[in-house]
Amino acid sequence: MTTLQPPAAAEPRQAPPPARRDRRSWAGWGFIGPFVAVFALVFLAPIGYSIYLSLFRDQLIGGNHFVGLDNYTQALKDDAFWAAVGRVALFLVVQVPIMLGIALLVALALDSGRLYGKSFFRITIFLPYAVPAVVATLMWGFMYGTKYGLVGDINSAFGVSLPDLLSPGWVLASIGNIVTWEFVGYNMLIFYSALRVIPTSLYEAAEIDGAGQWRIISSIKLPAIRGAVVIATIFSIIGSFQLFNEPSILRPLALNSITTDYTPNFYTYSLSFNGQQHNYSATVAIIMGVITMVVAYAVQLRGMRKGA
Repeated sequence: MTTLQPPAAAEPRQAPPPARRDRRSWAGWGFIGPFVAVFALVFLAPIGYSIYLSLFRDQLIGGNHFVGLDNYTQALKDDAFWAAVGRVALFLVVQVPIMLGIALLVALALDSGRLYGKSFFRITIFLPYAVPAVVATLMWGFMYGTKYGLVGDINSAFGVSLPDLLSPGWVLASIGNIVTWEFVGYNMLIFYSALRVIPTSLYEAAEIDGAGQWRIISSIKLPAIRGAVVIATIFSIIGSFQLFNEPSILRPLALNSITTDYTPNFYTYSLSFNGQQHNYSATVAIIMGVITMVVAYAVQLRGMRKGA
């Protein structure tokens, strides 16, 4: 008698291995390739070349020689360089909060909805940013003059003696006034754009709870635009450390007040184009770039920290 054997279980069918891609897709690189090429050409290459220059020194005998970090050691002991750094640091500490504070107040006023002619005021405040820095500096420079311009006319018309705004004690504040006039509108636009994207439901909920305008500003508007404030602060810090146009243009009007090492960038320019010290100029520029990067990164970390 034969016994029937149960049919053997069918072996599970294995899925076929995925087809291997023999050729790598380069579509992504095709899109970002032009940007990477331009970025490397106009940004990375000059930085690399500056670092290369900073490692050499042009000597009277023997020409250009590799000196390693000797230029950096000299720059770290350069009193003129550190005086310029201290000057722009003072400029940053005083001018940037004033400029951003004015820009924030203007943005809040425009966003409040209680200001008549809002479009006119927005364009008017932003308009100085469209004026070239050279034109703005020349305009204010002639206004500052005690022998001509607005200050001189006021002294003559009213028999008063206003302070010389191009004297050594006042010229840094005068430059700060020019920069503030130029960039209040730019920063105002950043703050105003951030305020316009705040959900209206937050305002409606605040009104239901009986919150006043000051409460809305402190609890809704300012926290919502915190990122914009941090970005504007970082831009202003970088701009302060790169201060060059205003002092260089004002120098013919204030020779006794603005020296060739008045700011780090002006010092770098003078070393390279007037003193023909290209290697040392590159060294100062590299050190200043590192200082700017460290300060801006520290502000970014502090500003983006939760609960700060």
